[in-house]
Amino acid sequence: MKKKKKTAKKYFIIFFSLVAAAVVLVGIDFYQKVYTSYKDYPGAVTIEVKKGAAISIVGRQLAREKIIAGYLYFRIYYRLFFAGASIKSGEYRFDRPMTMKEVIEILTQGKVVLYKVTIREGLIIKEIAGLLQQERGIASESFIRAAGNIALVRNLDPGADSLEGYLYPDTYHIRRETDADEMAHLMVDKFKENFTESMKWRAEKLGMSIRQVLTLASLIEKETSSREERFLISSVFHNRLRIGMPLGCDPTIIYALKRIGKYTGKLGWNDLKIDSPYNTRLYRGLPPGPICNPGYASIEAALFPESTQYLYFVARNPQSHYFSKTLDEHNWAVRKYIINR
Repeated sequence: MKKKKKTAKKYFIIFFSLVAAAVVLVGIDFYQKVYTSYKDYPGAVTIEVKKGAAISIVGRQLAREKIIAGYLYFRIYYRLFFAGASIKSGEYRFDRPMTMKEVIEILTQGKVVLYKVTIREGLIIKEIAGLLQQERGIASESFIRAAGNIALVRNLDPGADSLEGYLYPDTYHIRRETDADEMAHLMVDKFKENFTESMKWRAEKLGMSIRQVLTLASLIEKETSSREERFLISSVFHNRLRIGMPLGCDPTIIYALKRIGKYTGKLGWNDLKIDSPYNTRLYRGLPPGPICNPGYASIEAALFPESTQYLYFVARNPQSHYFSKTLDEHNWAVRKYIINR
């Protein structure tokens, strides 16, 4: 009897030792595969996580691409330590060996691949739409439609008929799946971020609405690329508005022609007579709305014009203008820099 008990005890000790050893080995294996960078990493890998994809699908995808050491441990580790964090959809790039913890953090924090797209100052909605289609594959028609979502600026401009003027020029870093609506949101949000409370206060002090400020800024944007001259051109427009003199800004006529698809690349005499509220040669005051999407420098110039008595300006060369206080001086400058050039 004692011999049987000793044998049973011996087998129990052996079994327990084997189980303990197995647990230790599994623990070591778990630690190595979870907390150390995967040694068989093949090099830079880009994967796409579909919206709503289950953790099991994502885990197998990562294991298949050799981003992680194994699917099972990945799932266990995720359930133990990241169960409350959802994996974000999008395109991910893994460019170095990583631990499972690092991989899961990237997925749950949504650190997706971002693509750069630069929207330069002075573009109109149609031009932005064309650029986004060319560079990011966002359908031009979709963006034009999204730029008609005036609800995005209703609190700033109740009379807006489009987002023209509110699509802030900047360099954006966007996800591959960013669509037209999201892009329009991003650009309007960027405008709201940059049009500060002090700018709103300044607009009120000038007796101008935000829409009027942007309209004036858009004219300045189309007249010059020189930061210094923006404030002088702004002073000319402010001076003309104050005395009720037509602004005479030809870019507004170009915009009117573009709206109806009749701009040929240059203005003719007949074009200058187009009956449009955007024709600032015929109609006094500001045009109905912005003629492009101006940048910060032009918005700043519209709000803070130089203090001058200038009423006229003419291009001396592509980089600078000659400013005049009187019509006689302006006519002299036109002869010198335009007619006799």
